[in-house]
Amino acid sequence: MRLRLQLTGWDRRTLPLTDTPRPDCPLCDGHGGLAYDYGDHNGEYAGTEWDPCSCWDETRRRTLLRLPRIPRRRRADRDPWSNEPPF
Repeated sequence: MRLRLQLTGWDRRTLPLTDTPRPDCPLCDGHGGLAYDYGDHNGEYAGTEWDPCSCWDETRRRTLLRLPRIPRRRRADRDPWSNEPPF
């Protein structure tokens, strides 16, 4: 297991410790999985599928720190409905 820090910005910003793919994996070459294109019944491109490699578990993560929410500051001297430039 190779660990790294990753900043997430979902509903609440957190700093989790996550797993990374093995860089010397012979199956995925360190990318964590294999991507392949597929087509619809006419043979046209319909999307890309992703198969994760066995060297990496993308669901393995532990939250180290929940980051506080920073309140947005509003300038009282500026009219929010004005269409003038802010300089």
